[in-house]
Amino acid sequence: MKNVFAYLSLIIVLSVFSCASEHTNDIEEGYIYVPIDQEIHNEIVAMDSVFFEAYNTCDIEKQAFIYSDSIEFFHDQGGLMTSKKDLLEGTEKNICGKVTREVVKGSIEVYPINKYGAVQIGLHKFYNNQESDSPSHPSKFIIVWKKSAIHWKITKVISLH
Repeated sequence: MKNVFAYLSLIIVLSVFSCASEHTNDIEEGYIYVPIDQEIHNEIVAMDSVFFEAYNTCDIEKQAFIYSDSIEFFHDQGGLMTSKKDLLEGTEKNICGKVTREVVKGSIEVYPINKYGAVQIGLHKFYNNQESDSPSHPSKFIIVWKKSAIHWKITKVISLH
């Protein structure tokens, strides 16, 4: 009888843990992102487009204008970079004419940050222009935007591959 009770207890515990772990990584079925503030969402989507048009066409001056002087760029493989000058020089040396970026349509989510700006989360793909058949896989990015009186500036980037 003790063995049967122990066996049933083990089955129940394992079932509970397996069900719990099965659902912890699932996005709720039917989840649809709805912008909290449509105007800010539209502004950030537009700024993303402006910035990455400059990125794709090697307009370093426009990128420099959009990056904050206190930029923090976190790259999962390259680490943290806090020098705007080094970031722009690295882009010019390693990206210009070699890589282009494309946002995954419909993936951008924007969350306003009170009295600061907004956080943008999305998926994008990078294409190696030197190898036309090189595959590109979506990767996640997070950008923190700060709103000044006139302009949006990128203050933080988290780039995950």
